[in-house]
Amino acid sequence: MKTKTKWLLYAVSGLVMFGFGLSLLGEAIIMKYTANSQWVVLGTIALIVTNSGLCLFGQAIIEKIKDKN
Repeated sequence: MKTKTKWLLYAVSGLVMFGFGLSLLGEAIIMKYTANSQWVVLGTIALIVTNSGLCLFGQAIIEKIKDKN
């Protein structure tokens, strides 16, 4: 796969995952204040998804730097 294609895939998927993780975090916060005991599980999943999105976006930056060299 070409470097530019990998960069595009990593960047888009990272941003989508990051946004989805923040949405899950918002839902976990709502669940906490409505006294739903499952907010911890959703909050943990939100943390995992958000950090995964950041990692993918970081990999996109690495691929972009490789493309310039």
